[in-house]
Amino acid sequence: MKRYLVHRASDSTPELDWSVAETLTDFTFPWEDREPSPTEFRALWTEKALHFRFDCVDDDLVLAEGKDDAEKVIGSDRVELFLAPDLDLKPYHGLEMDPRGAVLDYAARYHREFDWDWQCDGLSLQTGIDGDRYHVIGSIPLSTLLSLGVLRPDSREFFAGVYRAEFSHRPDGEIHQGWMAWIDPKTEKPDFHVPASFGVFEMAGF
Repeated sequence: MKRYLVHRASDSTPELDWSVAETLTDFTFPWEDREPSPTEFRALWTEKALHFRFDCVDDDLVLAEGKDDAEKVIGSDRVELFLAPDLDLKPYHGLEMDPRGAVLDYAARYHREFDWDWQCDGLSLQTGIDGDRYHVIGSIPLSTLLSLGVLRPDSREFFAGVYRAEFSHRPDGEIHQGWMAWIDPKTEKPDFHVPASFGVFEMAGF
């Protein structure tokens, strides 16, 4: 099982130093035979929060319209972070975030039993688009992760899935939906919502 080490950031400075974070870049298109779009993920933790950052190259940005964030996110390029206390995935929690800052967050139980009313308490997000690049930077209070059981007082590890939805415009005007993952779940059809798509996040010095 793949592992990612989440380093502790200094609590004494107002800005996070992302250079001390490990950079996760081994994303693939598990269900397509093509080169992955450049994608970087980093995570850090401080006394109060888990911080994460996605940096993506995208020369064909797809941003959907909709009556609410959920509709906007579902039809758009986006990044996704799933969190779980164990691989039973009963429950797990998903955050899907587009480059404009629209968020679709939910609780779920394996397989695909969704609670769309759940919201991630204390989630903070900053996003930006710069030419053919976009970033999504967020934080989740450790108190939230503890209350959800994702973090446990006697453990410094939890399970996480890291993904990217990479959409593009086809010549006929339709949208091609590409799915990128840190871990290939080896499913026949695209599906992030399975235990095999999760890895282990270890909080160093927790």
